[in-house]
Amino acid sequence: MRVNPLRTLILAAAGNDTIRRVIATAPVSRDVVRRFVAGETTEEAVAVTRRLVESGLTVTLDYLGEDTTDAALAEQTVQAYLELLDRLKAEGLSDRAEVSVKLSAVGQLLDEDLALTNASRICRAAEEAGTTVTLDMEDHTTTDSTLRILAELRTTWPWVGAVLQSYLHRTLDDAVRLSGDGSRVRLCKGAYKEPGTVAFDEMPEVDRSYVRCANALLAGTGYPMFATHDPRLVRIIGERADHHGRKPGEFEFQMLYGIRPDEQLRLAHQGHTVRVYVPYGGQWYGYLMRRMAERPANTVFFLRALMSKK
Repeated sequence: MRVNPLRTLILAAAGNDTIRRVIATAPVSRDVVRRFVAGETTEEAVAVTRRLVESGLTVTLDYLGEDTTDAALAEQTVQAYLELLDRLKAEGLSDRAEVSVKLSAVGQLLDEDLALTNASRICRAAEEAGTTVTLDMEDHTTTDSTLRILAELRTTWPWVGAVLQSYLHRTLDDAVRLSGDGSRVRLCKGAYKEPGTVAFDEMPEVDRSYVRCANALLAGTGYPMFATHDPRLVRIIGERADHHGRKPGEFEFQMLYGIRPDEQLRLAHQGHTVRVYVPYGGQWYGYLMRRMAERPANTVFFLRALMSKK
């Protein structure tokens, strides 16, 4: 995709250890973290989950970390999810909260079979807890591997959710293929820097692709999950859902923790299922910078959030 200069600057900051130390220790940064990351521990993540659920929202929890090239770190991530799922069950939250897993955090870059084994352990624990798992999508080089692992997991746990990114040329075909009965699919725009050979270069093209893919998912018999903060796309999704005869509860909206919380509640009060993507864990710095870099307009959301809780 064509690179925005602000995006380049943010990504450079994300990879600079000196800048990371300055930002990570600044008091204002801690305020930002509290707004957009649930904390570093399972206890903190569960406390935020309870608050969101009590306000009428649903949740998907992401233990921060990715691109793991160490089997021990992959195992650490698995253990974090197992602990989280046990707590969700014990706290009576598992009917309103699921987990999102990046396969690269559980060994995908080391060995696809290892990632499948580790993801299976998380899915088994989710089943025991009475909840579900969604596999996050990463850069395009892992798309086929992620979809292969998804297919394997669904032979045992058909409720495992997929994520598709509208900025990839291939996504409409994937959306049609994954729109069948019971298939849970989150549609987002996409967060990674991709070459023009595989991704649309301009944001209007990405948005048009998003709407085409949304129509494909709504026309199917699966359960679409629309991840967007874009007011125009939220409105269009509502209109297309009406066109396809989809009632609230037959699809859902998803938004990031700390971004447009008033809109999340507004949609929930209209009867929509709204799922908040809640990250937690020690690796918050990279998450925060990537969220700003993936769409420079998000920087405005982050800055506004510092000044207002609305």
